[in-house]
Amino acid sequence: MHYIFKAIIASILVFSIASCGGGKEKGKLGDKKVQLEKLKNQQNKLSEQIEKLEEEISVLDPSTIKAKLVSIETIDGESFSHYIDLQGKIDAKNVAYVAPRGMAGVVKALYVKKGDVVRKGQILAKLDDAVARQQVAAIVQQTDVLRTQLNLAKTALQRQQNLWDNNIGTEMQVIKAKADVEALSSQLRGVEAQVRMAKEQQNFSNIIADISGTIDQVNVRVGETFTGMSAGGPQISIVNTSVLKLLVNVPETYLDKVSVGTPLVITLPEGNNGKINTTVSVVSKLIDPSSRTFYIEANVPSDPSLRANQIAKVQIQDYSRPEAITIPVNTLQNDQQGKYVMVAVTENNKMVARKKRINVGQLYEDRLEVKAGLDKGDQLIIQGFENLYDGQLISKSEG
Repeated sequence: MHYIFKAIIASILVFSIASCGGGKEKGKLGDKKVQLEKLKNQQNKLSEQIEKLEEEISVLDPSTIKAKLVSIETIDGESFSHYIDLQGKIDAKNVAYVAPRGMAGVVKALYVKKGDVVRKGQILAKLDDAVARQQVAAIVQQTDVLRTQLNLAKTALQRQQNLWDNNIGTEMQVIKAKADVEALSSQLRGVEAQVRMAKEQQNFSNIIADISGTIDQVNVRVGETFTGMSAGGPQISIVNTSVLKLLVNVPETYLDKVSVGTPLVITLPEGNNGKINTTVSVVSKLIDPSSRTFYIEANVPSDPSLRANQIAKVQIQDYSRPEAITIPVNTLQNDQQGKYVMVAVTENNKMVARKKRINVGQLYEDRLEVKAGLDKGDQLIIQGFENLYDGQLISKSEG
C-alpha cells in the first residue's frame, strides 16, 4: 500500500513538472523557485495523507501492514562532557639559556655537543683566560712579597720586645715594631682578598650548566666569541624534561569558559602515553592582539618518550553533567512542531513506534544531550527510524 502511494506522488510530480515547463526551461529563476516550493508542499501533504491512511488501515486491518524492522537502544544515564577541541604543544618547564658569568670571551675549548646529558655545575666550555691568569700571577707575587716583609717585621718586633724586657731600648721602638706588623698584616689580608677575587674572575672563563638536563642547542664553535645569545638565538641551551607542561593558545571567545582548574584531556600521537588527564594550571591575563588568543598551561607527567615542542590534541572541558541522557545525533528528527525521536513502545501486545518530543542541550562528536523528553528505560530506535510514522508496527532486529 505504501509503495502505491509513493508511485502516485511520483506521477503527480512528473505531471506537474511537465505541465509547468513542457521539458523546456521557461520563466525566470524566481518563478522556478516558487513552482519548486509548491511541489514540495504538495509532496509533504501527500506524505502526511499516506501516513495517516496507513495508520488507519493498520487499525482496521493489521494484517495488511508489515512490521518494519528496527534496532533499539535502551536509554540510560551516563556521564556527558563537552570539550573545546584545540591543538597544543608539549614544552619543558626547565629550559636554561647558558650565558657567561662575566664578560664575553673567545671560546678556547668546547666540552659538549647537542644531545649530551649534563649535570648542574658541569663545565660546558672554556673561554680565553690569559689576561685573568696574568692578573692572578701578579697579585700572587705581590702576596709573596708582603708575606716575606711581614715575617721580617714579626722577627723585628720579637727582638725589640726581648730588648725591652731586658730594659734595653725604648718603648717607642716596640710600639713602632708592632705598628709595622699590623700594617703589613692588613696589607696582606687585602692582597689575599684580591687574589681570591682574581681567581674567581678567572673561573668565570668556565661556562657551567645552571641546571641538569640535555644539551638542546650548541650554536658556537672554538674561536668564536661567546656572549650567550646570537642573532640565531641561544648559543648553548639545556632542556630538562623531568618536568613538562602543555601550552595551548585558546581563542578569546572561550575566555569565560577556561580558568585555573578546568579539566582537559591531552591526546598524544601513537607510541606515547595515549591520553593524559590533567587540569589547567596557568591562564594568561593577556590576549594576543594579532591572533586574538590567550595561552594556558597544564602540568604533564614526566615521560622519557615525550619531547619538547611535541604537538598534542587538547580537549578542554567546558561543560559536564554526571547523569545525562544522550542519544546518537543522527536519530534526531524535525517536523513543523519541533524536534523529536522515535521510540519503541508495547501496546496491545504489539510493538509500535511513537514520536517523542525532546529538548536538546550540548552536542559533542556523535552524542547529543537530551534535556527533557526522554527517561531512563525508554527504547530509542537507532536504526530503521527513517520514514517511521507514529503508531507504525515495528519489530526488533536481533542483530
